[in-house]
Amino acid sequence: MPEIAAELTVGEVAKRSGVAVSAVHFYETEGLIRSWRTAGNQRRFGREVLRRIAIIKVAQKTGIPLAQIREALSTLPQGRAATKEEWSKMAAMWRGELDDRIERLTRLRNQLDGCIGCGCLSLATCPLRNPGDRVAEQGPGPRFLDPEP
Repeated sequence: MPEIAAELTVGEVAKRSGVAVSAVHFYETEGLIRSWRTAGNQRRFGREVLRRIAIIKVAQKTGIPLAQIREALSTLPQGRAATKEEWSKMAAMWRGELDDRIERLTRLRNQLDGCIGCGCLSLATCPLRNPGDRVAEQGPGPRFLDPEP
């Protein structure tokens, strides 16, 4: 049985985690993972970065902004994998936001059928972008600079 390396090169981290080398460098630059340099000035990573990258990828797929991922990861220890309790505490930070996002997406899915006929989401009767024609009070012309009115 081959020996498991305690430290990994950037290429090994990329291969094992399924991300590009540039992503590994980006995560390090953003302070999400850490490395050290050998005497020959080569980057080395502890095996625990594989778990951290997995957390980053899952969080990104759920739409959690990088700043919130960084904040949550800052609660986890460096130099070792998080325990189940540490992971649970961190994951709880995202639960409320994810529940809100699920609720909004469910509401959107359920109201989307009415938009097929209009195609623009700007009619006075649109329950998604302009419920109750709230934007009409602001006068004519485009008004939506943010995703939500």
